[in-house]
Amino acid sequence: MGLLGELLLLPLAPVRGAAWVTGQLVDAAEQERIAQLRRELVSLERELVAGGITEEEFDRREDEILDLLEEFDRGVAG
Repeated sequence: MGLLGELLLLPLAPVRGAAWVTGQLVDAAEQERIAQLRRELVSLERELVAGGITEEEFDRREDEILDLLEEFDRGVAG
């Protein structure tokens, strides 16, 4: 984009900046949620190994967590 285009779009700079910051915050929140879901999977497996939950409970909860992770992978979680 040339100098003239940049000058014409200059009044929109605060809006573009706010949109960028918002996007960064959303990305960070999604990454934190993904890390939390992965920690839940590890904790769930520990519960199974320790005998705290049944295999059926493990399978059910694991499927729920994996479904959520798949949604993030597809970019549609919210």
